Amino acid sequence: MHKSKATRRRAKKVGLPAETLLYTGERENNSIHITLTDYDAQNFEEHTLKQVDKCLPYKLKPTITWIDVDGVHDPVILEKLSEDFGIHRLVTEDLMNIVQRPKCDDFGDYLFIVAKMLTFDEQENKIHPEQISIILGQKFLLSFQEESKRDDFQLIRDHLRHGKGKLRKMDTDYLAYSLLDTLVDNYFIVLEKLGDKIDLLEETLMIRPDKIVIEQLYQLKRELLFLHKVVWPLREVISSLARRESPLIHEVTVPYLLDVYDHVVQAIDSVEIYRDMLTSLLDLYISNVSYRTNEIMKVLTIIATIFMPLTFLAGVYGMNFKYMPELEWEYGYLLIWMIMIGLAAVMLVYFKKKRWI
Repeated sequence: MHKSKATRRRAKKVGLPAETLLYTGERENNSIHITLTDYDAQNFEEHTLKQVDKCLPYKLKPTITWIDVDGVHDPVILEKLSEDFGIHRLVTEDLMNIVQRPKCDDFGDYLFIVAKMLTFDEQENKIHPEQISIILGQKFLLSFQEESKRDDFQLIRDHLRHGKGKLRKMDTDYLAYSLLDTLVDNYFIVLEKLGDKIDLLEETLMIRPDKIVIEQLYQLKRELLFLHKVVWPLREVISSLARRESPLIHEVTVPYLLDVYDHVVQAIDSVEIYRDMLTSLLDLYISNVSYRTNEIMKVLTIIATIFMPLTFLAGVYGMNFKYMPELEWEYGYLLIWMIMIGLAAVMLVYFKKKRWI
């Protein structure tokens, strides 16, 4: 039996003790990139770091520090960063385990949030998932990405650089909201792409319901099932943040979190609608195949029915008995042809009248 990638990744950790730092992904050869952004309402600085040791001095500053780590396959770097910021080793283990379910864990001094960034790969024509982990602390935020081919948080960085919006004036919980809002906005882009694929599949299904179409249909069903697994638990994550169960979430941020919650619910509704549409398309495919089969059987049945009396006549007069009167009659051959053609014509008219053809 073929095992999924997620199953094979989980199998890597079977039998290992807790707190074992093991990367469960596939991309391990690229270097880790660390981007440090430190800011408040008046000041802003941004650095690309090669050494994680340079992050520690910013923990003691009164400004807000955002450390974005691109790559989670190096246990040495992640362990050092976790030690500097007082992060539990179990959290560091989860950072390297990229098959985590979206969740929010409260460790008192900080919140550990796991979500999925989804992008649509135009070349491969499929969804590309990436785990995003966020550690929200007092005046600091650590974000971890598997390996982004593009900077999905570029717009947030631009707002921080140019002082646009409320980011520079708000606390770290608002920065966490902004990251989650970006994730959810990408869901709608992916949903739009899947909606286009479903529309195209429906048009193709009406014209040519072949094996390729049914394979595409089942592929879409798998993608929507995966999307459901990603979006549904995120609703509980946003809901727990909006309930302000942690003092790290301020009341001023709650309306923004509730807005993200509404967007997540909309995404869930869209996923459910698309799943229902695919179920309907599957029923339509089965109906079309059955209809085409019935049409073929109807034509074959009509042909067989027409030829039954003709075959009977041909069989009777093909027995070659010596004393068959019609065999010696001058117009016997012509008469048999007229009877056979007449029978066929009468049956065709009858079938037409009954709307069987």
